[in-house]
Amino acid sequence: MAWRLWRIKGAVLLTLRDRLGMKNGNNGKPVRVGVVGVGYVGHHHARIYSELPGVELVGVVDIDEHRLQEVGLRHRIRLCRDYRELLERVDAVSIAVPTLLHYPIAKEFLKRGVDVLVEKPIAQLPAQADELVEIARLDDRIFQVGHIERFNGAVKALEAVVRSPGFIECHRLGPFAHRNTDVDVVLDLMIHDIDIVLNLVKSPVVAVTTVGVPVISDQVDIANARLEFESGCVANLTASRVSIERVRRIRIFQRDTVISLDYTQQEITVYHRIPGASEAADETTPAIVKEEIPIDKAEPLRVELESFIECVRARKRPLVSGEEGRDALKVASQIVERL
Repeated sequence: MAWRLWRIKGAVLLTLRDRLGMKNGNNGKPVRVGVVGVGYVGHHHARIYSELPGVELVGVVDIDEHRLQEVGLRHRIRLCRDYRELLERVDAVSIAVPTLLHYPIAKEFLKRGVDVLVEKPIAQLPAQADELVEIARLDDRIFQVGHIERFNGAVKALEAVVRSPGFIECHRLGPFAHRNTDVDVVLDLMIHDIDIVLNLVKSPVVAVTTVGVPVISDQVDIANARLEFESGCVANLTASRVSIERVRRIRIFQRDTVISLDYTQQEITVYHRIPGASEAADETTPAIVKEEIPIDKAEPLRVELESFIECVRARKRPLVSGEEGRDALKVASQIVERL
């Protein structure tokens, strides 16, 4: 009986220590991280983790031998061909594999007590996202979704100028990149803007209208979606991965204000109408004032990973939590269904 009681107390103490962050670096030890998938995005995760103070990049995982050796030579770390080799070796992990694998891999790490950052979209299906969110909640795990645009300096500055948007227009266009063809352009590109718009409008979606066609891949490569919100706001989103030019832009229209944001340049321009003022001789035309918003520019992925590590240490809710990643996926799924 005494032995059983000792084991029970030990388990309780271990749980409390974990929740206080002892496992994740608050005791002065570095946060041990791994990266599953070191392709186009994942190798940048490995690069940045290797440079962050108080972080130990323990190992990386990929089924591509060439990628593994390339990253291994650069960082001199453990190379794994199966993500299960990292389960007992890390406190936190980035998952940057094809969307189909997000759910099973994230689920196993969360259940083993590892904090997870999974690249967008959170999963392939909303039901999978619901399950991941619930596992993270029950096990008190940090669960972040890699909607990188939220960490763009220009997007972070939007909070100071967006009040009550009435109409939003998004364009996310680029050439065909021969990657992420396991999903359509909605889950590949448009989901970035879906997340941004949901965060700005903060109102339920009540109607969705869409159109899209496959051009190069077997999936839809160019799509347009119109989202109508309970608040009355309307958002028009266009995403293409078969365009000549690369465009990443959002425009927000609200009373007396037009806001134009360039994601790539991390720039915001605001046009204000000044009531009662006029530049015209007859004083019937309102004056428009142009304002450049100062931006604290930085590499968005680095800011995102720094934020994730801080959440791991402090045990606080991420800027883009599993719940928000799930909400974006649910709207994206509605768009895909209507396509």
